[in-house]
Amino acid sequence: MAIGYACLTIGVPGTELSRCTLKNASEVRLRELIIHNLTALEAMIDYNIKNNLMFFRISSDIIPFGSHPVNQLAWWKDYEDILYSIGRKIRESQMRVSMHPGQYTVLNSFDENVIENAVKDLLYHDRLLDSLGMDSKSKLVLHIGGVYGDKKKAGKEFVNNFKKLPNSIKNRLILENDDKNYTTQEVLEIAEQTKSPVVFDNLHNTLNPSLKSLDEMEWMIECGKTWRTEDGKQKIHCSQQGKGATPGSHSNTIWMNPFLEFYANVPAEADIMLEVKDKNLSAVKCRNTACYNANGMELEKEWAKYKYYVLSRSAALYSEIRQLLKDKKSPLAKEFYEKVETAMILSEDKGAEVNAAEHVWGYISKDSSTAEKNRFQKLISGYKNGDNSIVPVKKHLLKCAAIRKIDYLIESYYFYL
Repeated sequence: MAIGYACLTIGVPGTELSRCTLKNASEVRLRELIIHNLTALEAMIDYNIKNNLMFFRISSDIIPFGSHPVNQLAWWKDYEDILYSIGRKIRESQMRVSMHPGQYTVLNSFDENVIENAVKDLLYHDRLLDSLGMDSKSKLVLHIGGVYGDKKKAGKEFVNNFKKLPNSIKNRLILENDDKNYTTQEVLEIAEQTKSPVVFDNLHNTLNPSLKSLDEMEWMIECGKTWRTEDGKQKIHCSQQGKGATPGSHSNTIWMNPFLEFYANVPAEADIMLEVKDKNLSAVKCRNTACYNANGMELEKEWAKYKYYVLSRSAALYSEIRQLLKDKKSPLAKEFYEKVETAMILSEDKGAEVNAAEHVWGYISKDSSTAEKNRFQKLISGYKNGDNSIVPVKKHLLKCAAIRKIDYLIESYYFYL
């Protein structure tokens, strides 16, 4: 079983994607962005391989305006070498990749222009996966779409338009239940007609339950029956409701105990895609805890990245984790991440924030310029006095660390959580 994340990588230099507005999408600008984004994608793949994250959703934004008429570039030919290089790394590592066209890629609309644009977008996604050398096990996830006043008729329209698609796209498409319109049961009924695999999304299933009363494990089993050998392992989406957020909004992190309860019911031959705001951070956490209970020695790398964040929340928790990790041989992942999560829910403590910022500044101050020192002192004083938040303090510290190429600090989650 693989646990993966979607589209963006947090806290890893060189993985940031760039985009531009339509009015600025000149050929020169598009070429700059394509090179930048493909380089970033390769950095993400390298990170995933290094961290044994073998399930990854590639962002739709890699090729800017990939399905829009403004982009007339034959990018699959012009950038064939770098696409091949990235694809080779994916294949050789046996990483599984997928893509998820956006909300405007709708196949059951009664508007011909909407359908035409949806097909163009699917062709773009299919071409990108083909250019990377991916086979049909690299899937495109799609929702059924809108209801348009008649859900049954809209479902039939989806099936009719699906049948008109090129076989390469048909072989890649997998269908997902959504949080408002089409339940797991309804998607399964449509998938029976298109012969498509079905992705079970646990949060969507909770928010938009089926008339048929089955629990999560039973729905996962039903969805698993739609996956054939040529489709690869069953794919499942796991997310948690963001606290205080609009229903369907994803949480900032995957909270460990609810995840472990969910994980216990997932079929053994299935891969889990996490949909969460802290992306790879949750993927590593879930892998370290659920797939194997990492010991103290194995968690030291994680602690190096979390330590200043935890210190900024609570010096007491910081000390507790340091004490916990003195045991290098025992499995400690659950206890470790529970303490990290405790730090996440604490209220802001100005004393703790200042303490952490000054610790980080200690790595930089020795060779800092007068201007950098003055800037830090002004910002930290402003924070103490309530003139500014901690955010500009962190931005200044990160900028100083980046100038000095202090990877230990640049990769710290202190700057990203």
